[in-house]
Amino acid sequence: MGVSIFERIAIRLGRISNETERGKRWQELFLRSVGHSWVSSRCAYRTLVEGLDGLTSLIPDRGVMLVANHRSFFDQYVMMTALLKGPTPWARRFYFPVRSNFFYENPVGIILNFAASAGTMYPPIFRQRGRMEMNKDALHRVNIFLRRSGTLVGMHPEGVRNKGYDPYQLLPAQYGVGQIALQAKPIVIPVYINGLSNNIFYEIRANRIPAVRRESPVITMFGSPLDYQSFENQSPRLSVYKKLAEFFNSEISKLSYRERALRAQCASGTIADDDPRWLCNRRTARLTRVK
Repeated sequence: MGVSIFERIAIRLGRISNETERGKRWQELFLRSVGHSWVSSRCAYRTLVEGLDGLTSLIPDRGVMLVANHRSFFDQYVMMTALLKGPTPWARRFYFPVRSNFFYENPVGIILNFAASAGTMYPPIFRQRGRMEMNKDALHRVNIFLRRSGTLVGMHPEGVRNKGYDPYQLLPAQYGVGQIALQAKPIVIPVYINGLSNNIFYEIRANRIPAVRRESPVITMFGSPLDYQSFENQSPRLSVYKKLAEFFNSEISKLSYRERALRAQCASGTIADDDPRWLCNRRTARLTRVK
């Protein structure tokens, strides 16, 4: 199956932004100034983040991979904004592989990708079977990205956006995340995020409404680095990749129990408005230079 001219342009822009030193330097400058401020002003007031201090104090000697559940088109924007407001100066190169149907095939998605994140929603993953070779190439690129320290990649073990009614019931894990972890051997950190819709106009309006902040906060849980050495000692094969991806999913699910408790505390008013876990109360990110 061929790629449309529209998609080719979007992919080309993505490669310039993410696979050239000049593009990546410009991208970080944009993220830590315009992009960070723009996204933060539209989500930080009702976003509660726990576990962020563990990431800000991390001194990684290799790439870091966040493995997160996937409910909304905007999950990764919130995670990235939290990292920038952390601040996490070690994170200098961001990559968030995404399904192509919104961010590379939909004009709104393409504009949002570059206007808010300078194209960090990259590389695209295609749904069509005829494009499986392109997906293999995308995973290969992610593998290369993760071999450099200062790199942060966000991945979804579920593989697709979970459209189910219950946000605490994750979809079966796909083997790709496990394969990347065993090949690139990054530091892996689980993330659970809940509370976002897929309606960007609603999210912008809801961000400054106190009642919505209490009744429907966006809660993001960052866990501790995972120990997956037992999987590294096994012969690399599809079944091992799958089991490792399932392990990641189980660790994401564990974070959801704490998320439920925090959601109840938000609703009851137990968590004060000046609590430092509200993203709007974090200090402004510092500009760092990609090396």
